[in-house]
Amino acid sequence: MSDGGRRHRVARAEEVAEPGDRVIVDVGGQEVAVFNVDGDLHALPNFCPHQAAPLCEGDLTGRMVVGEDGWSWEYVQRGEVVTCPWHGWKFDVTTGENVKDEAVAVPHYEVERDGGDVVVLR
Repeated sequence: MSDGGRRHRVARAEEVAEPGDRVIVDVGGQEVAVFNVDGDLHALPNFCPHQAAPLCEGDLTGRMVVGEDGWSWEYVQRGEVVTCPWHGWKFDVTTGENVKDEAVAVPHYEVERDGGDVVVLR
């Protein structure tokens, strides 16, 4: 459902109320996912730039790096990274950037709460 040219009411707030929740909806003919990351809502197109896979249907996890000791692993992001289900490309849902190659990104859309509704600005 659209509310003017840019504002699209896409879900009820309770559908993405908990961290890790997501909904995938049609917004003007394009599938868009809304993710709850620690209470903040973020939206990305459900489209991987690699081979047009349904990016947002992949696992929502974190990103780990080698610790300062050169041996242990530590999280630098938790619940912010979606992994493309086809070939494993990873994108930060809070920015749309590929976590391994900053030259590759998908659009990141602003999301607002409007009463009990979730609105994507696109």
